[in-house]
Amino acid sequence: MDIAVIGSNMVDLITYIDKMPKEGETLEAPSFELGCGGKGANQAVAAGKLGSKVMMLTKVGDDIFGGNTIQNLESFGIDTTFACKVPGTPSGVAPIFVDPQSKNRILIVKGANQHLLPAEIDKAEMQLKKCSVIVLQLEIPLETIYYAIDFGVKHQIPVILNPAPASKELDFDYVCKCDFFMPNESELEILTGMPVETEEQVRKAASYLIEKGVKNVIVTMGSRGVLWATKDNAQRIDAYRVDAIDTTGAGDAFIGCFTHYYVQTKDILHSIQMATGFAALSVTKRGTQISYPTKDELTQFVTEKGLRAVSQ
Repeated sequence: MDIAVIGSNMVDLITYIDKMPKEGETLEAPSFELGCGGKGANQAVAAGKLGSKVMMLTKVGDDIFGGNTIQNLESFGIDTTFACKVPGTPSGVAPIFVDPQSKNRILIVKGANQHLLPAEIDKAEMQLKKCSVIVLQLEIPLETIYYAIDFGVKHQIPVILNPAPASKELDFDYVCKCDFFMPNESELEILTGMPVETEEQVRKAASYLIEKGVKNVIVTMGSRGVLWATKDNAQRIDAYRVDAIDTTGAGDAFIGCFTHYYVQTKDILHSIQMATGFAALSVTKRGTQISYPTKDELTQFVTEKGLRAVSQ
């Protein structure tokens, strides 16, 4: 197995809006879509679509959404041996609102995801030990995150932590045990308490995390590209210019693609460049997982556009 994703799944309830209603106001919205999402599932699907062998540890509800979520993961070739239903519990859902500028606002209801506890990692130990990378997010209990990080350290498996949604309760002693820490701009701001409006401010906030002992900080900055910082260097990788329709799930697309190429090549810069292209393609279509390109589509896009430039 190439990749283990220990994390969340959600049912995406996506409403495309002309504007957000005011308090007490009812507005008609142009369209609605129902889809499979959740940060963990999105990252697993992104890697799976590119050809990685992925296993996922997750919990679904025993409602009408649970079985569909498992079937959806399996349709992308993901091993769902440890994707289990929780009796008497609803599935996680994510109401998402997308405005005409393709910006989104998201609420999450964790539901069954709250029941993904450390004991599930013990149950999957034999399979997890065979994985090349462990991927984590923060839509499951922090105790499970910490247990998974320690598992990775114990078995010398690289760990990628996506601190989303950002939580100030996150213990940075555990973050420093991870090989990659991958926030977006807003998550970086919340976790450091530092401004991120300019690239220089992002660099300072990333440097702050490096000084605390984080090994690799990779900050996704939307149209401004990606910043990769280590104790020795910091460099920005340009973004691709595309006509964005829906940015929902773009960060997950980036992480899933990065993980796929990192497992294949161990080349961090190349993995970032490919993930930048994958995420760019994902925002040109509506939805989350359904917007993710195939490997052939990504290869064609990167070949035509070229790999993104890097600046110090």
